[in-house]
Amino acid sequence: MSEPVMVFASFRPKKGTEKTVEQILRGMVRPTRDEPGNLVYDLYEQTNVGHVAFHLFEKYVDGPALEAHRESDHYKQYRATILKHLDEPISVCVLSAVDVV
Repeated sequence: MSEPVMVFASFRPKKGTEKTVEQILRGMVRPTRDEPGNLVYDLYEQTNVGHVAFHLFEKYVDGPALEAHRESDHYKQYRATILKHLDEPISVCVLSAVDVV
């Protein structure tokens, strides 16, 4: 049986685009949560670092579910629009469980 896959993605908006980035990311929440292979898709905001950053915590039933997410229309649309609003590339960590409950 395949193991669940966790993804941690971070976004640092350009100054003045924070609300736009938040809106783009919020637009991903419902359609991604509705994907059959998605278990968790939670959006967080960080403001204690001198700038605004957003973080997504994602969990999928397995690797193929993550790949299906990346092939979805909403994912492709978000990738096509968000990059120009960021100060740096999206930081993405794909994680496999070592010792979790």
